[in-house]
Amino acid sequence: MDSVMQFLPIILMFAVLYFLMVRPQMKKAKEHKALLDALAKGDEVVTQGGLAGRLTKVGDDFVTLAITDNVEIQMQKPAITLVLPKGTLKSQ
Repeated sequence: MDSVMQFLPIILMFAVLYFLMVRPQMKKAKEHKALLDALAKGDEVVTQGGLAGRLTKVGDDFVTLAITDNVEIQMQKPAITLVLPKGTLKSQ
């Protein structure tokens, strides 16, 4: 019984670590994957670098983002962090 009581604080510490750090991070990663899977041509997005634009092409690994008239950049899909509501970018 004493040996179990010795390891109880360590077990509790791992349980707290799991519920406070690991589980929320896994949930956030799952939500980001769902966001990336739902991307479609015409969506208005914001990237990790702060660029905002409209998607013109969506591939498996890369997307093409129109940031202004006649300026398109190609970037990796995971760099997209936020999908904006339609009509947010009125200049394009």
